[in-house]
Amino acid sequence: MTDAPYDPRSLIADSTLGILATIKSDGLPQMSPITAVYDRAADQIHVSMTEGRAKTANLRRDPRAAIEFTSPDGYSWATAEGTVTLTGPTTDPDGPEVDALVEYYRLGAGEHPDWDEYRAVMVADRRVLMTLDVTHVYGATLR
Repeated sequence: MTDAPYDPRSLIADSTLGILATIKSDGLPQMSPITAVYDRAADQIHVSMTEGRAKTANLRRDPRAAIEFTSPDGYSWATAEGTVTLTGPTTDPDGPEVDALVEYYRLGAGEHPDWDEYRAVMVADRRVLMTLDVTHVYGATLR
């Protein structure tokens, strides 16, 4: 009997916490803990972030990024690399930018108890939806 090969996308699909690596203006990586939602069918990872933060500024300058995920026991890891698209922020709670954040929320958590409140908070917080189109995935399991 042989073990099935390790599929790093399975860990990505099962994880919500990761470390986002973006590229600072001096070329060094900038690391940020993030909450991620993986859309396996589209092979995209979504992250809600705030305008004005270092990671957002870095991605506006250079859209290349990587996200690393680690299993709870620390013995498996997966890294997804790709190019990012940023959507938002906006001042319109009913605009397409907030609609994208609603879809992100639904994909990760289902229905919100008060969509009007959610939309208002996304505008007030100047939220931006990051979508990473996965172009390369790698990882390993040590057990």
